[in-house]
Amino acid sequence: MLEMTREEFEELVGEALDRIPPELARLMDNVAVFVEDDPDPSDPELLGLYEGTPLTERGEWYAGVLPDRITVYRNPTLRICETREDVVAETEITVVHEVAHHFGIDDERLHALGYG
Repeated sequence: MLEMTREEFEELVGEALDRIPPELARLMDNVAVFVEDDPDPSDPELLGLYEGTPLTERGEWYAGVLPDRITVYRNPTLRICETREDVVAETEITVVHEVAHHFGIDDERLHALGYG
């Protein structure tokens, strides 16, 4: 498995977030991004997870709720990558994928757009 510290990986996640176009980043609302080493053991290959209420499903009732949560998992990402460049690319894909869920874009549409 490729070696990369948690700090280095967190930096890559931050850089991927910084590459989100500003007009989209401004629309992100009540969402926090985390890095964890491993997902739940029931899905050990999971690279990222969005938990929350997509913007497209929020109504007048949406107030005073905890932020949505995007988690990017370090170890599964490192297991499938051979080089640092692979990690950079995979991290960016994962971040875009999970942010898209925040915007209400489902997996089927993401796959059609090339974000597997």
